[in-house]
Amino acid sequence: QVQLVESGGGWVQAGGSLRLSCVASGSVFDINRMGWYRQAPGNKRELVATITIGGSTNYGDSVKGRFTISRTRGKMIVSLQMSSLKPEDTALYYCNAHKGTYPREVNYWGQGTQVTVSS
Repeated sequence: QVQLVESGGGWVQAGGSLRLSCVASGSVFDINRMGWYRQAPGNKRELVATITIGGSTNYGDSVKGRFTISRTRGKMIVSLQMSSLKPEDTALYYCNAHKGTYPREVNYWGQGTQVTVSS
């Protein structure tokens, strides 16, 4: 099993920045991808950014050019640097860890951390 603990959520004014971090623990050695997803009230959970063990990144269209995902070498820690924040970025942000390949995939989720951006 994998446990994910997020930190860094809070509130900022539009145009500001915020950095989220996620620490994975437990059976982490076979994790092959980690990332962030978000969900606002009334909306479906959407991709924010992911990063593979090889360092390849993928971003949701709405955050490209504004958010940057990174990982700490030698540790199962992933961070999300968010800049030029907009009110529409307000959501509950979830850390994700992924194992295996289709169709034998497993996803683990953190409890979520709230990000609120004021106008």
